Amino acid sequence: MSVLEPGAGLVFMRVGTHAGETLEAIVARKLKEIEDIGHAFWGYGGLNCHPRSVVQPYAEEIAASGGVVRLCMEEVAPDKETYWAESEAAREWSIDGLNFRPLPPGIRVTGSRYAFLITALRSECFELPLTRARVAAGPSRGRPGAQYVDPVGGRVDKAVLRVEDGEIETAKRGVEALPISYVADLHRPYAVFLR
Repeated sequence: MSVLEPGAGLVFMRVGTHAGETLEAIVARKLKEIEDIGHAFWGYGGLNCHPRSVVQPYAEEIAASGGVVRLCMEEVAPDKETYWAESEAAREWSIDGLNFRPLPPGIRVTGSRYAFLITALRSECFELPLTRARVAAGPSRGRPGAQYVDPVGGRVDKAVLRVEDGEIETAKRGVEALPISYVADLHRPYAVFLR
């Protein structure tokens, strides 16, 4: 199933320089992790994509219907000094937030509370049409993507979305499309807790 095919499951997030590392360096490190152990942990924060209550159930629903959830990443320029600050690396991960185990050797995730488990990370440039997507999980489920995702610098920089068949009629339009730079497939258990 293509990334933008109706019914496709996806998670959108903004990415860029983080914890003193450029996006190019992060991507290179994640590609090496995937090559070495078969998957990588892509760190993030915020509750829009809470591992246990949002991402895991959504991804399992898509997997049960034979689909794959893809992480679609919009590259943004750093706008805060905190993105350049050094951060401590996580040492442990957990599926449920209660039972933690050590991160696999060679995996490094910094400055993040959660992480997506990814495979097949690749550069892929296209426009993600928010006018054809709805929030697919969590408290805002059903809300049109164009009314949910904020412009760069807004509060909503991550979203679990499902692509619809056609344009979604809304009274108010927000961001209509997002330029995607990188795509990865989510790998079971899809999203985890870090510490």
